[in-house]
Order: sequence, then structure tokens, then C-alpha cells
Amino acid sequence: MSNQEPTIVRRQSTRIYVGNVPIGDGAPIAVQSMTNTRTTDVEQTVNQIKALERVGVDLVRISIPTMDAAEAFKLIKQQVSVPLIADIHFDYRIALKVAEYGVDCLRINPGNIGNQRRIQAVVDCAKDHNIPIRIGVNAGSLEKDIQEKYGEPTPKAIVESALRHVEILDNLNFDQFKVSVKASDVFTAIGAYRLLAQQIKQPLHLGITEAGGVRSGAIKSAIGLGMLLAEGIGDTLRISLAADPTEEVKVGFDILKSLRIRSRGINFVACPTCSRQEFDVIGTVNALEQRLEDIITPMDVSIIGCVVNGPGEALSSTMGVAGGHNKSGFYEDGTRIGRIDNDKMIDELEAKIRAKAALLTNRITTKEIV
Repeated sequence: MSNQEPTIVRRQSTRIYVGNVPIGDGAPIAVQSMTNTRTTDVEQTVNQIKALERVGVDLVRISIPTMDAAEAFKLIKQQVSVPLIADIHFDYRIALKVAEYGVDCLRINPGNIGNQRRIQAVVDCAKDHNIPIRIGVNAGSLEKDIQEKYGEPTPKAIVESALRHVEILDNLNFDQFKVSVKASDVFTAIGAYRLLAQQIKQPLHLGITEAGGVRSGAIKSAIGLGMLLAEGIGDTLRISLAADPTEEVKVGFDILKSLRIRSRGINFVACPTCSRQEFDVIGTVNALEQRLEDIITPMDVSIIGCVVNGPGEALSSTMGVAGGHNKSGFYEDGTRIGRIDNDKMIDELEAKIRAKAALLTNRITTKEIV
């Protein structure tokens, strides 16, 4: 694969930190997800967060709807290492409590927290604990007067709502925040983010809200977020799927990987197969994807079932195979170095990829030390 750097120019923004993760001002675009367990079920929630950590999540958001959930959050925070964002609506006291328990970011809309005194209390608490805030505006929950003004959740309507919340924080001299303007309609979300990107300097959190199941949701998110990211808009993202949250993280990294914005793990290049294939390409790719989910070293691996496109793809990949009768050609770093038995391909490729990943990781670590 080409190593040419992408021509995407990132939108300039300010920098905030969620825990130890930098957001904005050119920092790597962070991939986050959200737990879908009951927060009061500490064990189940912790297990889900650890599963998200294993697939590389940068940030995890947890809904904290009650004070009981806030008390559970205290126990959850003690058992995980990834930065945690508390999703809070209406009750400002919950925000104060989770701040006391070490939350790394508050996802609130200042306008629905209550009167000025309560908003001031939350902002003062965020300042005291050095906690950033995410203003999260959704097309489906706009203020009544904005709904009446625009008649429907247009991009302008969504941005007007967001700027109301931004103004509240600006008036309280608080600038450590990021903003999201999500919609389930792709074009509405794109329009809102484009408008907002021109009007504030804070980081933007991207998402197509309530995108759907794994297949349809991934497609909608890839189109919507892909268009924005290609324009340089976006500093953190979440793929909203009606699925296991780990799928959100995988799709998020795949989107960033496809745009050459952030590489993590293996980029499999595989043919869709035809009657020329000399081995089971689909089964091989599916098996390797499952076996190698723990590999975070960026690598391009091509798995092509015949010699028509196989050698060309393999020569431009970190590793690759070009299908042949009984045995397939094996390539590494642009050189054909041998053949692999087709009936042993999955095991042999896994071993070779793991060895290569370890070698590349060691080289990176050595450079950092030097």
C-alpha cells in the first residue's frame, strides 16, 4: 500500500485533555464508545469497559442517570484505566458527585442542568477538578422554541442550540469544552458540523446518532464521518450502533484507517473472490481478523486468491499472499520470499504476522529510546 501522507488538512482547534488523552489542536482523533449495561451493575459494566480497552478504545462514556449510578461509578472508576466520560442530564448534583469520584469529562448540556446557580456550580466544579465538558446536541431533543422556529431539526437549528450552550460556558469564562451536533440523518449532521466548525474554535466530537445496526450503521457513519474527516473536521468520534460496543470501536478505527488519518492494527486487503480463487479467501480473512484483533501495530496485509492481482497487491503490502494451486506465493516488504501451503495458510500467516508485528513494535520502541 502507498505510504504517501494524506492531503487532509485538519481544522485548527484548541486543545483539551480527557484524562491523559489529548483532544484537538492536531492530536490523534480519539475513538470512543459508550457502555450499554446498567451502570449500577458494576461487574458487568467493568467487564464491558475492559472489553472495549482490549480493542483499543481511547475514551468510554457511561450514562449516570441517578445518584445510585454515581455511587456505582466510583467503584467502576477504580477498576479500569481508560478515561471515563459521565453522561448526565438534568440533575446537576450528579455532575458534582462524579467529579468528586474522579470522572475525566462531563457530557452535559448546560441549558438543561437548571438555573444559573446550578450551572455555575457545575462549571466551578469542573474548573476545580480540571475536568472538561462536552456539549452534546442531538437533532431529536432540541429546545421547544427552536423546534417551533425552524419546524424541523435543520443544521441551522441544531447549531443555534449548540451556540446557546456555548454562550453559557463563554459567559462563565470556561473554555475547556468540546461540542457535538449529532443527527441520525447523514446530510443534517454533515451540514450542522460544517456550520459549527466555522463558528467556534473548540474541538468537535463527531457522530451520526442512532445510526442503526452493525451493517447499516457502519455504512451511514462511514459516509457521514468520512466526508467530514476528509474535510479536516473532527477531533474525536463515536460510532453509534445498535450492537456490541466493541463493534463501534472497530468501525471507528476502520474509518480512520481507510482515510490514512490514524493507523491501528492490520489493514486487510482482500479480493471479493471469483472462480479463479485457489483457496478460501473469505474464510481466511474472517479467521485472521478474529485471531489478530489484539495486534495494534499498523500493517497492510493483502490476501488475494489468484495471480491476476495477487502479486501486485502483495508487493505493495507489508505482507501478502497471491493464490496458487496448492501453494500460494508469500511476499514480505515488497519481495517474494517463498510459498505457503494453502491448507496451512491461516496458521502460518498468523504466526508470520505476529512475528512481524513484534519486530516492528521493537523497532518503534528502540527509536523512542534512542
